Amino acid sequence: MAFYKNSLSLLCLVSLASLILPLNAQDSQQDFLDAHNQARAAVGVGPMTWDNTVAAFAQNYANQRAGDCNLVHSTNPPYGENLAKSSGELSGRDAVKLWVDEKAFYDYNSNSCTGGKQCLHYTQVVWRNSVRLGCAKVKCNNGGTFIGCNYDPPGNFVGQRPY
Repeated sequence: MAFYKNSLSLLCLVSLASLILPLNAQDSQQDFLDAHNQARAAVGVGPMTWDNTVAAFAQNYANQRAGDCNLVHSTNPPYGENLAKSSGELSGRDAVKLWVDEKAFYDYNSNSCTGGKQCLHYTQVVWRNSVRLGCAKVKCNNGGTFIGCNYDPPGNFVGQRPY
C-alpha cells in the first residue's frame, strides 16, 4: 500500500505564515500528548505515548528548519509527520488544533477529504495504529515558530481508514 507523503499539506499550512497566533506557553510533552489523545478519544481511538526516539527525530528536523522556518517535510522519514509554522509564537496545543480542525473536511464514509480541502493532518493525528508520538518546537531565525510532530508507526495508507 502506498504511503501518503503529505506533500499537499504544505498548501494548507503555508497560509499560516502570516498569522500571529496568541501566546501560549503549552509546549510540554504532556501538552502535545493531551492534545492528540483528546482528538483520538473523540473517535474511539486509544491514546498515544511519548517516545524519546521519535521526539529526537522531530527535534533534529525542527533544528534544521530553524534557519528558514519553511514547511518542508523531512526526506523519507521513518515516521508519519505533521508540520506547522507561524510568523510569531505558536504553541504545541495550537499546532495540534490546526491539524485536528481538519476533521471538518474528512468524510469517513468515502474515506476522503471533501471540497478540495486538506484533512491528512487530522487523519494522521487519529490514525489508530500510530501509538508513539514525538514533537518538537523551535524559534526560527526570522522570529517565527516551527513545530513538527512525528508518529510511529506512520499512518495515512491508501485504502485504509484512520479509525
